[in-house]
Amino acid sequence: MKSEFLLDNTITFLNHGSFGACPKSVFEEFQRFQLELENEPVQFIQKKLSGYLKSARESLAEFVGCEAQDLYFTPNPTFAINTIMRSLNLQEGDEILTTNHEYGAMDRTWNFYCKKKGIKYIRQEISLPIISKEKILEEFWKGYAAKTKVIFINQMSSATSLLFPVKEICDKAQELGLITIVDGAHIPGHIDLNIQELNPDYYTGTLHKWMLAPKGSSFLYVKKEFQEDLDPLVVSWGYESLAPSESQFLDYHEQQGTRDVSAFLCTPTVVSFLENNNWKQKSEDCKQIVLDNYQRFCDLLGTNPICPITSEFLGQMASIPVKTNNPQELKDLLYDKYKIQIPVMPLNGSFYIRYSINAYNSQEDLDILYAALQDIIKTTSLIEV
Repeated sequence: MKSEFLLDNTITFLNHGSFGACPKSVFEEFQRFQLELENEPVQFIQKKLSGYLKSARESLAEFVGCEAQDLYFTPNPTFAINTIMRSLNLQEGDEILTTNHEYGAMDRTWNFYCKKKGIKYIRQEISLPIISKEKILEEFWKGYAAKTKVIFINQMSSATSLLFPVKEICDKAQELGLITIVDGAHIPGHIDLNIQELNPDYYTGTLHKWMLAPKGSSFLYVKKEFQEDLDPLVVSWGYESLAPSESQFLDYHEQQGTRDVSAFLCTPTVVSFLENNNWKQKSEDCKQIVLDNYQRFCDLLGTNPICPITSEFLGQMASIPVKTNNPQELKDLLYDKYKIQIPVMPLNGSFYIRYSINAYNSQEDLDILYAALQDIIKTTSLIEV
């Protein structure tokens, strides 16, 4: 599948998880929309755009398992979480319960909010190595208190690549009357997703990661009973619209002034690409490669797996603990000398080499990484074994 993508053939690309990769056919559709916009911008924005967005939302909603009226496009999940943050009606002393495995930008978002409002952000420790789903749940709910009002959790951790039992957490949170906010940045196109079955109050995910859309395409789902309370992050023509649609929720959040939303409009093409190329099977094949190589890399680096090596906890990414005093230098060396694009992820004082596998990758790519790490261990002091 590598010829279907725009990736540089001189680079061993093992970092799909950061920003994704876009197929040529999808990128061509992206540029076609941009050209149509520039050819006749007034007609495009004033007459065609609402229909294009409706079609894109309907395609996405069917793919992620919800109603098209309950979601809208955002540039990224950070935008989505900032929107939710500014509409929460919490009181001083209230608590937001999360884990110590969340994405750094999200931690910063909530820390900003908590400092402004006097709210407490509880990063409940989920210890490593993971033993079982039940142990995760036990540790997570130790952070619950009478002041807990919101649950915020990623479905897959960016740093550790671990899948969390979000369905069970959402179910219990509903019983406790808590607001549930799920960061599913790595989920659509990667892990089976049905938002209505998961039943969060808010859910955000990306299209530009594992769904292969152009950069800057994500979404925010909001359960119906919360839609009227969600203020737009950008107030524009949709507020008190002179030509309101059937949905005030969409008016408020879709109409944000002049901007290029071509990445959003590619969604039907993105979904067709995945379906026409049997992507579900390709994803399963990639997941097997991830599992087959996990212990091998731990053995090389002299570290231990951070979870059972099963599909319950791992998808198309794996994070291998690495003992290094200079993660940035290690990352740069892998790229500059060995031409391998791969992150060295920090979390809670530890570091992880995180490899991502997609359909354009092969076992050979991981063999190249293995040989490079062997050489680094032999010739430098960057990795302690």
